[in-house]
Amino acid sequence: MNPAFGLIIVGDEILSGKRQDKHLPKVAELLGARGLSLTWARVVGDDRPRITAALSEALAGDDVVFCCGGIGATPDDHTRQCAAAALGVELALHPEAARLIEERMQDVAAEQGVPFDPGRADNVHRYNMGVFPVGATIVPNPYNKIPGFSCEGPGGAQVHFVPGFPVMAWPMIEWLLDSRYAHLHQADARQERSVIVMGAMEAALTPLMVRIESVHAVKVFSLPSVDHPTYGRHIELGVKGAVGAVEAAFRELLAGLQALNAELGPEVVR
Repeated sequence: MNPAFGLIIVGDEILSGKRQDKHLPKVAELLGARGLSLTWARVVGDDRPRITAALSEALAGDDVVFCCGGIGATPDDHTRQCAAAALGVELALHPEAARLIEERMQDVAAEQGVPFDPGRADNVHRYNMGVFPVGATIVPNPYNKIPGFSCEGPGGAQVHFVPGFPVMAWPMIEWLLDSRYAHLHQADARQERSVIVMGAMEAALTPLMVRIESVHAVKVFSLPSVDHPTYGRHIELGVKGAVGAVEAAFRELLAGLQALNAELGPEVVR
């Protein structure tokens, strides 16, 4: 069985509406491009007990989980500490992280034309960004070299911690997908097919949806709309899954809709 993929987004700014989350659609896109899909997602504010609880649940399972945000070294960053608490381990400066952080500080000093001073207070503080739960492994950061980290749970869960900044997080997640999970890629193996059903009510279509799922190894989805500028009240009704199963299920879905005398609009393939 292939693992499910989950996403945890950490930050008060998302819950308060100060910032709009961009991680969920992007992670879904990155997975979809590889024939994979996101199974679940949750948003947690900057609250240590809640972050710890969310990470404890993720680490107790067997999913692959990406956790975005809260791994910096300011007072409102709690994710590293919560990960250690969830695992029941100590925090420690990761040697490779320390090397990468120092390399980054040297690069910045060179760009600024000043000598690198490792004992300067702000530089000493920057090493805190490499303090990870004991046993963690590095996730490289191509943007500024400051790494993220990965932890394994007792049930086999793989939880990967990346910054909240999309410019850093997304390439790091891509690297994880293309290095550690390349064997799971199923390019062109999954498909969605749907049709616009004009003026339909979901209750009238539910028996057909249940029948399709009971016979075929697919998921049926229903996306109703009441004020679409082109189709007005309608339902986008479709199936998703492995290509072969989708083809057969969609044919039966269309036949069932025709038997109901449904008014059909365009078909959509994704």
